[in-house]
Amino acid sequence: MQNHILSIILFTPLVGAILLLFVPKENKEAVRWIANIFALAGFLVSLPLVPWFWALVKSGDTAQFKFVEGAANNWIPSIGAGYMLGIDGISFLLIMLTTMLGWISILSSWTAIENRVKEYYIWFLVLQTGMLGVFMALDFFLFFVFWEAMLVPMYLLIGIWGGSRKLYAAIKFFLYTLAGSVLMLLGILFLYFHHHSVTGIYSFSLTGLYDTAPRIYSDYGPYAATLLFLSFFFAFAIKVPMFPFHTWLPDAHVEAPTAGSVILAGVLLKMGTYGFIRFSLPFFPRVLTDPATHIRSWMIGLSIVAIIYGALVSLMQKDMKKLVAYSSVSHLGFCTLGIFALNPAGLSGSVLQQINHGISTGALFLIVGILYERRHTREISEYGGISNVMPVYATITMIMFLSSMGLPLLNGFVGEFTILQGTFMENWRWGAWAVPGVVLAAAYLLWLYQRVFFGTVTNPKNEKLHDLTPREVATFVPLLIMAFWIGLYPKPFFQILEQPVNHTIAIVRPDYPQPGAAVTATVKPVAPDAAADPAHSVSIAQAEKGKN
Repeated sequence: MQNHILSIILFTPLVGAILLLFVPKENKEAVRWIANIFALAGFLVSLPLVPWFWALVKSGDTAQFKFVEGAANNWIPSIGAGYMLGIDGISFLLIMLTTMLGWISILSSWTAIENRVKEYYIWFLVLQTGMLGVFMALDFFLFFVFWEAMLVPMYLLIGIWGGSRKLYAAIKFFLYTLAGSVLMLLGILFLYFHHHSVTGIYSFSLTGLYDTAPRIYSDYGPYAATLLFLSFFFAFAIKVPMFPFHTWLPDAHVEAPTAGSVILAGVLLKMGTYGFIRFSLPFFPRVLTDPATHIRSWMIGLSIVAIIYGALVSLMQKDMKKLVAYSSVSHLGFCTLGIFALNPAGLSGSVLQQINHGISTGALFLIVGILYERRHTREISEYGGISNVMPVYATITMIMFLSSMGLPLLNGFVGEFTILQGTFMENWRWGAWAVPGVVLAAAYLLWLYQRVFFGTVTNPKNEKLHDLTPREVATFVPLLIMAFWIGLYPKPFFQILEQPVNHTIAIVRPDYPQPGAAVTATVKPVAPDAAADPAHSVSIAQAEKGKN
């Protein structure tokens, strides 16, 4: 089983979707039970991966990818495509997040979906397989298949089971994502043919492309390498989404069903940040570190704008779901900021914050969905004093709000602190501009809580609202456990991330002090304009870290 654990995790939801094809659509209860059983099974079969992966981490296994299945060029040999799966610490955490949120999302849909129930659950399980495949694929052709495969189910979930403007939101989501995918496909083909020109072999294998892709900078020059970087950047930036490619997100979130919003925020957005880490950084290290390209400065600038802009727009929202949607733009800005800080603290903090965002924002969309099921409105002005009639719901909401705003002892604090630490190590101005995003997050979340939960019940329609059912509580329990676990004891997560993060930084910045490496803190004279560029500055903190 251990040799094929990734394939088992990958195809368990797909087996459930195929089985549902043979269930009569009139038997809605049977459809719900089968879908929930396979969603839970998908989560349960992924749990053995935790002790197995942890054992490899503790044993000091140095392989870049673990639990590797298949081989290069074994699927479609004529074009060099292979069915090859494997994971490192980064993809391991994202896979566990995906299986957990997939089960929670399907469980939360029990009473929310009444029309075309069979089709809904089939597409949701297909979506689950597509998302898992993106994080497991070690072949670029296979990766692109999964990347596109999860686009159609999400489009249908929004377009069929969404709100009043569902078609507009679905088409906008589809066109944005498809435009990015086309550019990425052109980039993949360039890497594919360049790999052949270097090695004489046609192959989509990532391990092979990791060796040849960085040579594009020297083979074709910085201009061509920068254009190639941008072909991948647009695909990943749209998916994150980074400012100014974010405009599809609020519409998609607001119109999607609750479970669709949970999986969209919790997992789909992470495919963009995962793409930056898995492909953009190791493929184009010199594009990012060469001051002449200014690419890194642009990435940092767009990240900071997203942090502040997303938070300010969230403050202005009258719709709870749209407020949470714009908060995702702000929180994902922290994740991209950590990635392009290009140091271990920033990168590990970014991955952890991606997990935190999936936990916290996934819970926030569940929270909004529960009120919407009872009242069929998300207008903040329609509520007030909800804590008087739904105390359990109010308590869970407060915990997840504090988690999302980064309160110490909860998960959000650890990720944001580590990202800001890494950012300050590179350039204190970057960190200073990003910090207000933390303050603004507390402002829009606490103000929302005050308006919805505090005071007396002023609207008669809210007086008879019933508190959470056991099923609804069950959807929050895993998220609460993870929020406190990461907040109180994040050490195992950083240990899991240590090897892939250090490996990535060693590729992008070979001169960066690695753990245990001796560093001589010598100050070299530099030109004034170079000294102002963060790529030429080495902080005292970094030097001391390397020295110790």
